[in-house]
Amino acid sequence: MSTSRLGGPAGRQLLRLVLLQAAWAAGSGPLQYSVPEEAKAGTLVGRLAQDLGLEAGELAARRLRLVWKGGRDSLEVKAESGALVVQSRLDREELCGQSARCALHLEVLVDKPLRVFHVEVEIQDINDNAPVFSVKEQMLSIAESRLPGSRFPLEVASDADIGINALLSYKLSPSEYFSLDVQNKNEKRQSAELVLSKSLDREETPVHHLLLTATDGGKPELTGTVQLVITVLDVNDNAPVFSQAVYEVSLPEDAANGTLVINLNATDLDEGINAEVRYSFSSLVGSRVKEKFSIDSRSGEIKVKGALDFEDMNLYEIHVQAADQGQAPLSGHCRVVVALVDVNDNAPELWVTPLSVPVAEDAAPGTVVALIRARDRDSGANGAVTLWLRPEAPFRLVSSFRDSYSLVLAEALDRERVAAYEVEVRARDAGAPALGASSRLAVPVADVNDNAPAFAQAVYTAFVRENNAPGAAVLTVRARDADAGENGAVSYSVAGGGAQGRPASSLVAVEAASGRVRALQPLDYEEVQVVEFEVRAQDAGSPALWGRATVQLFVLDANDNAPAVWAPAAGAAPLLVPQSAGAGQVVAKVRAVDADSGYNAWLRYELQEPRGAGPFRVGLYSGEVRTARPLDEADGPRHSLVVLVRDHGEPALCATATLSVSLVDSAQASAAAAAAAGAAAAAAAGPDGPLSELNAYLILAICAVCGLLVLALGLAAALRWRPRAAVLCGPGQAALVCASEVGSWSYSQRHSRQLGGGEAAGKADLMVFSPGCPPAAAAGSADKKTGGGGAGPDGSAMVRCLYSPLSLHGSQIASPLPERASGGAASPAFRSMVALIICLRFPLYVCRLMLQRKTLQSKIYHVAFP
Repeated sequence: MSTSRLGGPAGRQLLRLVLLQAAWAAGSGPLQYSVPEEAKAGTLVGRLAQDLGLEAGELAARRLRLVWKGGRDSLEVKAESGALVVQSRLDREELCGQSARCALHLEVLVDKPLRVFHVEVEIQDINDNAPVFSVKEQMLSIAESRLPGSRFPLEVASDADIGINALLSYKLSPSEYFSLDVQNKNEKRQSAELVLSKSLDREETPVHHLLLTATDGGKPELTGTVQLVITVLDVNDNAPVFSQAVYEVSLPEDAANGTLVINLNATDLDEGINAEVRYSFSSLVGSRVKEKFSIDSRSGEIKVKGALDFEDMNLYEIHVQAADQGQAPLSGHCRVVVALVDVNDNAPELWVTPLSVPVAEDAAPGTVVALIRARDRDSGANGAVTLWLRPEAPFRLVSSFRDSYSLVLAEALDRERVAAYEVEVRARDAGAPALGASSRLAVPVADVNDNAPAFAQAVYTAFVRENNAPGAAVLTVRARDADAGENGAVSYSVAGGGAQGRPASSLVAVEAASGRVRALQPLDYEEVQVVEFEVRAQDAGSPALWGRATVQLFVLDANDNAPAVWAPAAGAAPLLVPQSAGAGQVVAKVRAVDADSGYNAWLRYELQEPRGAGPFRVGLYSGEVRTARPLDEADGPRHSLVVLVRDHGEPALCATATLSVSLVDSAQASAAAAAAAGAAAAAAAGPDGPLSELNAYLILAICAVCGLLVLALGLAAALRWRPRAAVLCGPGQAALVCASEVGSWSYSQRHSRQLGGGEAAGKADLMVFSPGCPPAAAAGSADKKTGGGGAGPDGSAMVRCLYSPLSLHGSQIASPLPERASGGAASPAFRSMVALIICLRFPLYVCRLMLQRKTLQSKIYHVAFP
């Protein structure tokens, strides 16, 4: 078939038939869902698109939509998910009423191709309606002549729900005259009838009020109520007559409830309902008789209802009337006299009257504490009473008159040992069986001030961190006073003590009521480490008693002091360091102190400037500034070092020291060191100090040494023209060495170092220069290189430097002594060297003797010249 033909009227007709067939096929099997009524908006009813076989991606294109059949739009289809959800409130009773099944029929349309689907949503009932009566109160009138079993129809309740939610059950409030009979005719119809269970007596109850409750079968259950008001109608024409006017009965007073006293009988000449007699107490009978006895209205039996007491009332006179059941009831009367027989049914009774309660703990023995009276309501032996105490101590009973006794104090009291006594007074009669009674009397002991306050411990220890806030609580002391009341009320105060000459009252205070110790002002650990004082606890008794305790308050250090740099001082002269200094040589030492203690005073040193890999480094904890590597000309002539001194407190505090370092040659460094040492020593000693007299000797010795040095140089120059063995002092250039007991000086010196930089201003730095001759190990190495025997390459003898320890005021100073190399002959040069050394040592030895003499008089600073 061509496209043109399908587009004509025949094609459109065919399309309609196809659509109708598809709609009929889809409608033949509707989708079914269920949802409870009163479901919230947005509640999912069913996944409509999924159940119809539609993909989520084609919902928008196929326009899934809902055609509502039923009035309001309570359901909707979500366009994005195709889910059928609740749109508005669903009320099954409003939509379907009392129909057993409530369902909403919907039509769902989709395009491309157009299809119609039928959906059925069942609305499930929930128990949301309570049973309802048409009226709140039903009125009934019943004659007292109506026989038991009479039925009276009642209005039933209705419930808007269905099924079990509308299945009602009824309940009648408890009544001895009426019962309820409910009949279910079918599932939808019920009937209720009020059944008379017992004959009515208008004289007893003219109006009955009952409550009828209807309960449905839902979960949870809902109820409805209606009030039933029943009025009793009376009839009568003949009065009943008793066989005698007065009945006399004897009854033991311990007769139990329900015991038959007498069975009365009255007759009525009427017939039928008018001849039915009802017995009751006459209106002349008081409430007291009605509390003790009851009468059966039908049989006329009088029974014991309440407890009887011969001592309370030993004779009862009961007036009884018998009334018939006629419309106008008539009645007859008689009198019943009940005489009670006494039995031992009363226990003794006790009355305790306190007199001296509480009893002072210093009360004398014999003090009357209370009066006791005993009585037994029985008579004869049943009323004879015997009394005793339990426990007896520290009280006793004294008989004063017939049934009266006195409770007196038998011994001294101590409130701190026993604060109160529970005295039990027991009584027993002589009946058979004997009856007893007891009474308790609380006898508190009044306190007197006989105990001083006592602290829990003699010494209290507390800790407080310095810089505390004024008024900060430090600790709480407690003192206990065994007394009570004001005698045990303790107040606290500072009695004495203190720290660093300051009274404790200016440092701490004690709250009088609580014993809380507070610091009055901030404490400084650097000024006060411990505050020891006494706290006095005093009671409020008369006379007052008191106790003391010692409080030791230790102040804990806080990091509140920054390090203080002692040396080098601000503005100090630049430090001169030889350019030839090797790695690890001490340049200076930074000294700092911290007024704190412990970790707060533990200092560490860091090189703040310059940063990075510079030529200097500082010891982490020693403060020594050393060369980090050998110096060279590329390091520059001047350096400014900033040393950061930091403590270990929290938070850490710090200070800085600035060192100015100048790089000079070895000769300038040695001269500057010697000049600085001399200036420091002179400044320490003063113009008239102990070293002033020694200066002259030192000058003379230096001049003599210089002269001998010139002579030795000339002699050495003259001897050089002669062939001789070379004089060696290890590897390197030969050097002329001057040695003495106080030190040695080498003109070929290459290394120097400075120690102890930054000591007190009055102390000179100790300058030490390395000896010019290498150690023996170096000489030995040279020997091995030359082939042994101590001969050098040119066949001359090897001269070694031997270090001999010399003592200078307790210090060990190594003095190099030239010695002829082993295996070599004594050359003229060697002999000249020995003579030169002897000449040089003599003046220095003289200087040493003078120096030792002056040292015994005053302290000097040691300066050693290598």
